[in-house]
Amino acid sequence: MNKTILKEKEALVNEIETLAKKSASILIVGYQKMTVAELSTLRRNLRKNNARFGVYKNTLVRRATDKLGIKDNALNQTLQGANGFIFTADALEGSKIVVKFSKANEKLVVKGAIQDGKFIDAAQVKVLASLPGRPQLLSMLASALQGPIRKLAVAVKAVADKPKAAA
Repeated sequence: MNKTILKEKEALVNEIETLAKKSASILIVGYQKMTVAELSTLRRNLRKNNARFGVYKNTLVRRATDKLGIKDNALNQTLQGANGFIFTADALEGSKIVVKFSKANEKLVVKGAIQDGKFIDAAQVKVLASLPGRPQLLSMLASALQGPIRKLAVAVKAVADKPKAAA
């Protein structure tokens, strides 16, 4: 094989590896039947949330994941056919965007993801997408803490008012 082609492939493997290291997760999707306009809409939605869509040869992605120490038979089976790879900075938000888009546009097929050095299948990605985000979790925590604190305040007020009534 030509040395320049080998260098180009090695550069692509390094690019994939670098993107994977910077990303919280890599979503693997099938996009074959999508139009250019639909792909542009997906890319625009991803860019708003600091994510990137790219198309790479499966063998190059496999080499990059091997370099990262991710070896999984399920991942190797998923890396068949034409795949798109979405590198997301926030795993939860990235999966929410992709799953929401795939519900609206059935041509986009979620195949799985690489997260925390492990492969997760499409069902697990959909479960991840259904989880509440950080703002919602903080809101839930605040409302859960508000009840006991309010009861404590009422009890302290009742104790403070009691001596006035007895006097």
